[in-house]
Amino acid sequence: MIAEESADLTALPKIELHSHLDCCLSHDAVRRIDPGVSRERYEALFAGPSRCASLTEFLTYTLNYRAMLQTERALRIAVEDVFAQMAADGVVYAELRFAPLVHLREGLSADRVVRCVAEETTRQSEATGIDAGLILCTLRDHDAAQSLATARLVERHSRTGPVVALDIAGDEIAHPLDPHLPAFDLVREAGLGVTVHAGEAGGPESVREALDRTGTRRIGHGVRSVEDPALLDRLRNDGVHLEVCPASNLQTAVVPAPERHPVDRLRRAGVRLGISTDTRGVTNVRLTQEYERLRDLFGWTLADFHAVNRDALAAAFADDPVRRRVGRALDAAYGPPPA
Repeated sequence: MIAEESADLTALPKIELHSHLDCCLSHDAVRRIDPGVSRERYEALFAGPSRCASLTEFLTYTLNYRAMLQTERALRIAVEDVFAQMAADGVVYAELRFAPLVHLREGLSADRVVRCVAEETTRQSEATGIDAGLILCTLRDHDAAQSLATARLVERHSRTGPVVALDIAGDEIAHPLDPHLPAFDLVREAGLGVTVHAGEAGGPESVREALDRTGTRRIGHGVRSVEDPALLDRLRNDGVHLEVCPASNLQTAVVPAPERHPVDRLRRAGVRLGISTDTRGVTNVRLTQEYERLRDLFGWTLADFHAVNRDALAAAFADDPVRRRVGRALDAAYGPPPA
């Protein structure tokens, strides 16, 4: 068990439920794919500014990663790279998400994209000891057929590998959920997980829409729920889990300043949440840095970090053996959970 006064937050075991595989490439990984990318070019094209004008501007930086990840070799490098980053951060369980249909420009099929990422995830899990699942994303600007195709990929590949859930990402203001609802119905009826990006650019009404229309009990971001007391009551009473990514929310101009991030208010209001990086590359952040800022800004202690990791474990799309294994790692570091 780690002593409070000597705690090295790097060494804390951590659960990360919201990490976009296709936005995490380090400079070293980019250079393995394209040796011509200098540090200066990487910082200009892949690492976004500390503050974007909006989520829409932020999303333009993700397109550079997408262009880089069009071959099986590049996708495998991306998986290996993010596992190395997570291992250095003390991550013991992760759910990595990506949108298979954006990696088809150089001839890969969607099934091959998912298969090679799944194979490499299993390989890296065995090599690092980090348990992991994969969440397949559809995008807000996809049509109904594309979302259904992604849902069928979730259903198909969940039978043989670490694929566990469906998500939807993208600009929640510009594109409604309606065309994508059949995809969520398909995955939910198959007994698989669903999570939805909401409550970021779109405000609390987008969280309510996600809960009412997709049946999700996990929300990616969701931080603008703090603007609606009735919604906060619902999140708390229904046990909805928020996947909170503080540095990303600052970068996308969802919050105006680090000290005004609502994560502490959400936690004190009894909302269940976990802490993630969202996009390690675009945001240039490590999970340990997120923890350090929560400690420094809001006075979070080991008890707080224990609680949010326990909340994340309860919300994870993991099977029972993984839950037990990860729970033991948390208990060894933080002590047993409160009775």
